[in-house]
Amino acid sequence: PPRRREPVRALGASRGGLMLGDVARVTLAGIRIFNGTAGLVAPSMLSKRLDVEEAAGPMAYPFRMFGVRTILIGVDLLARDPEVRRHAVRQAPLIHASDTISAWAAGKSGALPPKAAKMTTVISAVNLALALIASRRA
Repeated sequence: PPRRREPVRALGASRGGLMLGDVARVTLAGIRIFNGTAGLVAPSMLSKRLDVEEAAGPMAYPFRMFGVRTILIGVDLLARDPEVRRHAVRQAPLIHASDTISAWAAGKSGALPPKAAKMTTVISAVNLALALIASRRA
């Protein structure tokens, strides 16, 4: 078990400093926490960024649900407990692959405007790449 007074070493990195997988994990956590917080506290901002402002009211609820989920997963990626971090890192590729496919499908079906679909697909694909890099060591 981790010692209570032990300082957090580079957000859970190995003693030798941050490795590529750690950088990917911490970057992914930051993206998740930022986007999750935006979904939770400013769903209308996300509606505007996605060019679906006419749906801003109805979209507030799912954006907030997405926000909470996203923040919690981001926090797990930064957890002091290595088992919690490993679990979050192992789950990340599946989560981000499904997010990428969902964003792409929303664009293809017309559920999102083309610009929004491209942006969400690219963001999700970058997150997937980070998740795959981070999971190489998990």
